[in-house]
Amino acid sequence: MTFGAYPAMPLVKANEALAAAQTLLDKGFDPADQAISERRAAREAETFKELVDEWIERWAKRNRKRWMEAKQTLEYDAIPAFGKRKVRDIKRRDIIRLLDNIMDRDAPTAANRNLGLLRQIFRFAVQRDMIQSSPCEAIDQPAKEKPRERVLSEEEIRTVWNKLPTVGVSKRLELILRFCLATAQRRSEVINAKKDEFDGDWWTIPGDRTKSGRDHRVPLSPLAKEILSELVGTSGDSKYICPGRNGHLSADYVTAKLWEKVENFGIPRFTVHDLRRTAASHMTGLGITRFDVGKVLNHAESGVTAVYDRYGYDKEKRKALDAWSRKLVAITSGEKSDNVVIFR
Repeated sequence: MTFGAYPAMPLVKANEALAAAQTLLDKGFDPADQAISERRAAREAETFKELVDEWIERWAKRNRKRWMEAKQTLEYDAIPAFGKRKVRDIKRRDIIRLLDNIMDRDAPTAANRNLGLLRQIFRFAVQRDMIQSSPCEAIDQPAKEKPRERVLSEEEIRTVWNKLPTVGVSKRLELILRFCLATAQRRSEVINAKKDEFDGDWWTIPGDRTKSGRDHRVPLSPLAKEILSELVGTSGDSKYICPGRNGHLSADYVTAKLWEKVENFGIPRFTVHDLRRTAASHMTGLGITRFDVGKVLNHAESGVTAVYDRYGYDKEKRKALDAWSRKLVAITSGEKSDNVVIFR
């Protein structure tokens, strides 16, 4: 047997390797065969990308309602960093370095989400006997999350809407941000939307893509339909309205691209989710009840009444979003938005 090359392997290590090989031989095992097996195992060991694929198929699809969103998060940060590396070679320091890089781009929520997913994935690897322990052990959550309260004023809405073509974002991202603001729906629900979910004045988001787990019917205002038409026009032959390299755009990609250019608007920083909060707040400002706004946002309810109540509140959602659309048009065009009234 050859144990190594001198001086990379010093004599002390060579003697230790010889002693270990002699011990195996005394027990009736061929140390050369074991060395070959170990080298073969190292070559055939799972990569991180293979681990993620197995985790998605065998665990996430069965246990995570929004597994596609988790997949997108991993594709944006963790897979580019670790994809081709062997699972057993990824150490705690590698995880910390990844989280530090995400924090450095001022994305604390994304850092927390990545750590949570990596903990699940490496726990799965331990259970499948791919590794003996998880490199995520003893790593604290990178950031303490606080509920955001950012709501854009009418002047800020007008600034964002009218500056979108000039701040350096792509046309598709411009349309996505406008559609999120006009419909008040979640970022992930917009960018994952398929063309066959839209039918005339309605957009039906299937339950496997909603946070509540139930189908959600969203009435499309004239403004929303106009933006949607432009989005579809830029999507080509894709089945998605926001196509990307892996089928559709990543939610983290949209967030990161906005964050790169957000200072160009000349107003305090905001996120994509702040647009949803902004739409909801301005709807309540129009006199729409918080209950009806909650239906527009598809917030989950609890209690016995929620279990038995299967009324869709389509009329109430239509009234709220049409009123918001009229106000949004007034704001962005510079008209007096206090002239907007709710049609009964």
